[in-house]
Amino acid sequence: MTEAQKQQAPRDISNPGKSDRIRLLLVDDEVAYADVLSNRLGKRGFDVQKAYSSPEALLALRTQKFDVAVLDLKMPDMDGIEVLKIAKQEDPDLQVIMLTGHGSATACEQGLALGAFDYLMKPCELDTLVEKIHEAFQKKSED
Repeated sequence: MTEAQKQQAPRDISNPGKSDRIRLLLVDDEVAYADVLSNRLGKRGFDVQKAYSSPEALLALRTQKFDVAVLDLKMPDMDGIEVLKIAKQEDPDLQVIMLTGHGSATACEQGLALGAFDYLMKPCELDTLVEKIHEAFQKKSED
């Protein structure tokens, strides 16, 4: 397989030992929730990095490359909309899924207008989130 073919080949997320898994940034200030969700997503084959605050998320985005971010909307230090704005400036190709337990139609519309791929309400089914992550990754691959 040529180098170009390798780059175009779909990632095999079914093999957690491979380094080409979907790189996911999970941002949520609810530590227990983030830990459980990270563990469950890791078992589904994602390469998950957690951030428990907006500054931690921004540091991760500036120092690492991610395919998809799952971003909580309501956080104490800086809300998810502000993080989304900065994240899209840093990496316009990053696909962001907004995740919120305090959703409002206005906030969701604002997030989508700023480039979020989609949004989900907490708690959401794990299968639904996994499907959205795959869809977001597919969109990133097409762009």
